[in-house]
Amino acid sequence: MADAPAQLKRYPGFGWITWLCLTLLYGPMLVIAVYSFNAIRSITVWGGFSLDWYVKAFTNPAIQSATFNSIFIAFSAATVSTVMAIAAALAMIRGPRFRGAETAFALINLPLMVPEIVSAVASLVFFLAIGLNLGLSTILLAHVVFCIPFAYMPIAARLEGIEGFYEEAARDLYANRWEAFRYVLLPMMLPGVLSGYILAFIISLDDFIITNMVAGPGSTTLPLAIYGMVRTGFTPEINAISTLMLCVSMLFVSGSYLVNRSGTKGQTS
Repeated sequence: MADAPAQLKRYPGFGWITWLCLTLLYGPMLVIAVYSFNAIRSITVWGGFSLDWYVKAFTNPAIQSATFNSIFIAFSAATVSTVMAIAAALAMIRGPRFRGAETAFALINLPLMVPEIVSAVASLVFFLAIGLNLGLSTILLAHVVFCIPFAYMPIAARLEGIEGFYEEAARDLYANRWEAFRYVLLPMMLPGVLSGYILAFIISLDDFIITNMVAGPGSTTLPLAIYGMVRTGFTPEINAISTLMLCVSMLFVSGSYLVNRSGTKGQTS
């Protein structure tokens, strides 16, 4: 009888190393969340429970404008990048093999391999070289390019698990290519598409480095607004905004995981 695979938790020191890493990663987030409900302005001394800082965050005109910009850019970038990721996945996986396929795959995933600061500087230099005014449009273009690989990965993974005979059966029943894609392939790809869309949305919503480089006057997003507030003085209002963004990020990432997981279960069942 073959030996059972060793469990990681039985290795000496694995437990306390795990707890140390979890504390370093999530401890500061927990502190921010707790002090966002502080009744006084201090971020180190507890003065009682209060929701005043959340009220101030919701009623701050600058925060409202930055939130609207962030949501608009995130929805737009996620939509465009997901459509482009679907087209790229269909070409790479369902289309015939072509010369340079490996190069095309590398280009699609290039934003994942290149440091984000390099992508940010390159985008800024490109926009200035072609004479494009910095603003919401440049943020959107940069976010679309950066989000494509995040949308592509779950879509391609889902598409690779779908057998080709489904489309062949649809074509045998006199469906053209568009009808076979719309009524057969796309519904089966939907979990991967939704997962990729959610990932692209949250990546765009939380991005700071690229946004900071290519943003122009009047195009402040929520991460930029938080950064500006931190430079002028740290208050529990920043904690409240950060906690809300953390909750939204966790919600979307969890949703992406659950959607992708349900799609995988449906595929194997």
